[in-house]
Amino acid sequence: MPGYLTKQEQIAVAGVDDLCIRSLLDKLQFADPLGEAERLGISSAAWPLFGLLWPSGAHLAAHLAARPVLAAERILEIGCGLALASLVGHRRGADVTASDCHPLAERFLLENLRLNGLLPLKYRHAQWRDPGLADGLADVSAAARVRGHYDLIIGSDLLYERDANGALAAFIGRHAAPAAEVWIVDPNRGNRSAFNRQMSAEGFCLQETRLEYPATASAPAYKGRLLSFRRGAAAASGPR
Repeated sequence: MPGYLTKQEQIAVAGVDDLCIRSLLDKLQFADPLGEAERLGISSAAWPLFGLLWPSGAHLAAHLAARPVLAAERILEIGCGLALASLVGHRRGADVTASDCHPLAERFLLENLRLNGLLPLKYRHAQWRDPGLADGLADVSAAARVRGHYDLIIGSDLLYERDANGALAAFIGRHAAPAAEVWIVDPNRGNRSAFNRQMSAEGFCLQETRLEYPATASAPAYKGRLLSFRRGAAAASGPR
């Protein structure tokens, strides 16, 4: 890979076969020779974050692995990075679309599908933080962006930046089906309360589940929350 180094790991997720994942070697990698990431508002410090495996993403993948595959259900992962949860759902036969704003996310997804012998998985560009980035978005066709509505929208560790305008909640609201469910796995970020209020303004009801796992030989200790939002008929039906 020109400009940056990668590694491959076998990742275990309960409920599915291990996945071979190619990721960036570490958080010091960076390569944006054509300025694609910069035009999309991605700084050099933030550039490598998409290409690393994060604990919250692993817990999101495990949660999706335990969910029954539902006929006709459309799932969207936002801010997917290496799309571990999307790969898990795809392997189990769910109708999943992965999405991110990083210009290399789709390339890594294609490589990880190949490494695991999986069929193509839908990918879309998702930019909610600053829709005014006209220069970067001009490089992304309308057909390549997230469109339509989804029954389940999932994401992990998305609340690391202050979002005073509620752009993320508004994006979710635009793409959630009338009776929709949303899962966000959050490692107790400080922006969680504001996001919860913004989701309430979009018509979603919240159920929080604490996630606390001790350290193991293969994973560090983890503390966070699963934020499960519902609206419409999904909210009335109660938790699954």
